[in-house]
Amino acid sequence: MSNCCPNSNQKYTNLKRHTCPESNKEYGEVPYKTILHHVKAPWSLAPKKQTYYFCSDPDCDVVYFAYDNSTIRKDQLRTKVGIKEKSGDALICYCFDVSRATAQTNEKTKAFVIEQTKKSLCSCSTHNPSGKCCLKDFLKYTHSV
Repeated sequence: MSNCCPNSNQKYTNLKRHTCPESNKEYGEVPYKTILHHVKAPWSLAPKKQTYYFCSDPDCDVVYFAYDNSTIRKDQLRTKVGIKEKSGDALICYCFDVSRATAQTNEKTKAFVIEQTKKSLCSCSTHNPSGKCCLKDFLKYTHSV
């Protein structure tokens, strides 16, 4: 049989954004290495050649989902996802263990995190469940920019 036509699904497995199968909201991709650092028993996670995404909806139990709509839920992680937690001890900076409450009450934390980030002394791509830098999250919990 000729292989003249590409697999029709192949071109869609690398979409930068995809809709969460549970919240029905669109989210951006997350590096697979990020998932490996947060999931319980990562050695049992069967990697698939597809793009994965991070669902930041606080009301959705899905944290990661793949192009094929397979999901990884909060209870499958060893890390609490701060954006999905309501308590003050929920982390907003995973690299330096800064909670929501600490960011609100201690102005030095934001300056410290900014300084370390400028020096590339953070590990956001693996430590933060979103795989992204936390600095924008400080704006939500502090009054100064």
